[in-house]
Amino acid sequence: MRGFYIGRYQPFHDGHQHMVEEIAAEVDELVLGIGSAGDSHTTRNPFTAGERVMMVTKAVENLPVTTYVVPIEDLDRNSVWVSHVQSMTPRFEVAYSNNPLVVRLFEEAGVEVRQSPMFRRDVLEGTELRERMIHGRDWETLVPEAVVSVVEEIGGVKRIRRIAETDSNGAGPSDQ
Repeated sequence: MRGFYIGRYQPFHDGHQHMVEEIAAEVDELVLGIGSAGDSHTTRNPFTAGERVMMVTKAVENLPVTTYVVPIEDLDRNSVWVSHVQSMTPRFEVAYSNNPLVVRLFEEAGVEVRQSPMFRRDVLEGTELRERMIHGRDWETLVPEAVVSVVEEIGGVKRIRRIAETDSNGAGPSDQ
């Protein structure tokens, strides 16, 4: 059986890793969708799809199942979102999500959906991790080692700090 799990992974953190490990115990193969693949260089989405593919691929390389990491661009039409996802990924039998909208869309499309409890959601949340990066607080202990390496390689902390400075001024790319 092949499962599907989507996230923005901005960045991929230990909560995602925990969920992926739980899913891997239930499936033979796993498709990991990189959501909002077209978004990058903002405080909400600082990393590119390619950078997130690197993070996720390296973080899950030792899983005992075959894993496919697939970027999926946003589609602003919820009624056709599941078919869009299915057109971008290998076929899967079950989707995993705790997002109420995602759960509903998959269920309405006739896809089995499984949920699992969030893992340490109090600190393992993308917004919290990005804030920690911006303000120089510990974030490295909350992500897989492979993710730390990728963020360092791409200068990710420096990028998000610069973006945060720009965002706080209200200036955008055309204002530079």
